Parts: sequence; C-alpha cells; structure tokens
Amino acid sequence: MATTKANPRRQSNAWVENIKTIVYAGLIAIGVRTIAFEPFNIPSGSMIPTLLVGDYLFVSKFSYGYSSFSLPFSPPLFSGRIFGSLPKRGDVVVFKYPRDTSIDYIKRVIGLPGDRVQVRGGQLYINGELCPRQPKGDYQADESGVRMVRKLYVETLPNGMKHELLKERDDGWVNNTQEYVVPADHVFAMGDNRDNSADSRFMDGVGFVPVDNLVGRAEVLFFSIDAEYPWWEFWQWPFEIRWSRLLKSIN
Repeated sequence: MATTKANPRRQSNAWVENIKTIVYAGLIAIGVRTIAFEPFNIPSGSMIPTLLVGDYLFVSKFSYGYSSFSLPFSPPLFSGRIFGSLPKRGDVVVFKYPRDTSIDYIKRVIGLPGDRVQVRGGQLYINGELCPRQPKGDYQADESGVRMVRKLYVETLPNGMKHELLKERDDGWVNNTQEYVVPADHVFAMGDNRDNSADSRFMDGVGFVPVDNLVGRAEVLFFSIDAEYPWWEFWQWPFEIRWSRLLKSIN
C-alpha cells in the first residue's frame, strides 16, 4: 500500500533546537550512567508497539539486584550481585543473551520459575489458563524499513498486568509450541511483536533466561528518533524526533 510522507513547514531555527535536544539527551545519559541506571537503545522491532527502533531508554539496574556491580578499585566484597528479587510478570527487562553475555536483549517477562508456558493458536497460556487478549484494530509497523499492517491486541497476564502486543497470524510453529516448564532461577521472556521476536520460545537461542543475566527493568524513554533520513540531512532532524515519546514510562 503506497504511503505519502507529510512535509511540514520548516522553521529557520528548528535544526538548532534539534541539535540542542540531542546534546541534552546525551548529557542526561552520561550523567545518569551510574551503578543505578544505564541507558540503552532499541535496534530491532521485536518489542513493537511498546518499544520502537530508535527509542532510547533508562534501565533500573537495582530492580532485581545488580548482577554486574563493581566499583573502581573496589575489593571483591563490593563486586557481584548484592541483593536480588524476581521480576513480576509483565516487566520489560534487559538481560544478557545466555549464549553470549556480551549481547543485550530486551523482552517482556512472561513466565516465572515453576510456571508452565505455552502458545496455542497464537494465544498465550500460563499454567494452563488462557491469557485473554482484546483486539484494538490495526497497527502499521515499520520493521527494518518495511511498513506492514499488524493486528493490535491488549493482553492480560495472570497478575492483572495489561500490555499491548502485535500479531500477524495465529498459525505456524511459534504460535503452537510445546509446554515449557520454567526452571528454578530462570524466567521466560517474549517480545511484544509476537511473530517477529527471537525469545524464550527458541530453546536453541534465547531459551530460559537465568535470573543472574538480568540487567534491570526498563523504566522510561528519554529520547526517540525515527532516523529515516541520512545523518547528513541535518535539516530533517527536527522532524525525525518522536516528541510524544520523550519521558514516556514503559509498561
């Protein structure tokens, strides 16, 4: 389906304000990159519609116990996980990819230790109970520069947590899985873009996520940019910032 791009009226000082916004966002990120918070950016569409490519967010690293805590010149006593707790179902978390801990992933926690998780006919079941979803119409997703129409739903988890998700279809293997039993000290994580997410359904990939791999809970967006134009077209920058997403809480 052909689409047309709006061409808003340019103001002479718009690009100056945009540069200031980017600089401020960078300073904020540097200023809060402490043992408590860390900035991350979203490079893929696996969490659409909750998170978009080009979103920048803060992660609370003490949400579940900071697993890589280390102060400069500190003795071993001050390194490692200093306390810990399990996430709640529905938390959006950053974690170290179990097969390569140099890579960070961001997904939504669906299952806790001992839970039985399964997808049947495209719908999520936890401990044998359906997690109901309510249709919210169509959603135009931009995945790797390709614009596609998906179905938008609001899903309700057993603890009452509600969140949006996208579905393309309800058939195929990823929509009809085995029943997974989450082992102790692990969680089961899935992307909100359910049909385009490498997550815990793939045992030869992400699989079950060890609690010790959790970096923290995603809290708030501090910057978001569409980045549709080449970087050198600086006059387009003001129109690429997603102003409505700035300082938006993540749930």
